[in-house]
Amino acid sequence: MKNVKSICVYCGSSAKTPEKYKDAAVAVGKLLAKHKIRLVYGGGSSGTMGIIADAVMAAGGEVCGVITDFLYDAEGGHTGITSLLVVPSMHERKMKMFDESDAFIILPGGLGTLDETFELMTWRQIGMHKKPAVFLNVDGYWDPLLKALLPSMVQDGFVRAEDLSLFSAVDIPEEILAALSEKQADVGSFSSKWA
Repeated sequence: MKNVKSICVYCGSSAKTPEKYKDAAVAVGKLLAKHKIRLVYGGGSSGTMGIIADAVMAAGGEVCGVITDFLYDAEGGHTGITSLLVVPSMHERKMKMFDESDAFIILPGGLGTLDETFELMTWRQIGMHKKPAVFLNVDGYWDPLLKALLPSMVQDGFVRAEDLSLFSAVDIPEEILAALSEKQADVGSFSSKWA
C-alpha cells in the first residue's frame, strides 16, 4: 500500500440506514487513519458520508471533501474536516474526487454511489486508469449487483467475463487494504468486446 496515499470512498448520505452500515463506515474511517491514508469523499456531513469523515478526523487522520456549490447551498458541506473543495458541477466533483485518489472503496449506498461506481468501472474498462477498487459487501449488500446483475450482463454479452476482475469485493473492513494491494487485472483492448 506504499503507493496508496489517498483513498476515495463512495457511500451514502442518508441518515436512515441501518446501524450495520454506519458501523462499517466508522471501521473504515479508523482503518484509513491508522494507516495514514487520506480520505477523499463527497464532502457531506450526513449519513455514512459524515460518519466516515468524522471517524477519520477523530482518529487523527486527514479528510478531503469535494462537494458542488448546489449541494453546499442545499445541505451544507462538512465544516469539521481537513479541507472542503466546492466545485460547480457533479461532473467536476466526480473528476476531482478521482484525481485526488489512488484507490477506491465502495460502501453500501444509493443512486449516487452507483453513479460514481459505474463511471469508475467504465473508465477502468476502457483503459482510462488502473486504480484499484473494492466493494465492502457489508452483510451481502452488494450481492444483487455482484452475484446476479453483473453475471447476467456477462451471460447476455453486454460485459466481458474478464471485466469482472477490474474490481474486488470483501466482507469486512479488515480485508480492504489487502484487496487493494492485489495486482489489478489487465483486460487488454476494450474494443475487443464489440468484435
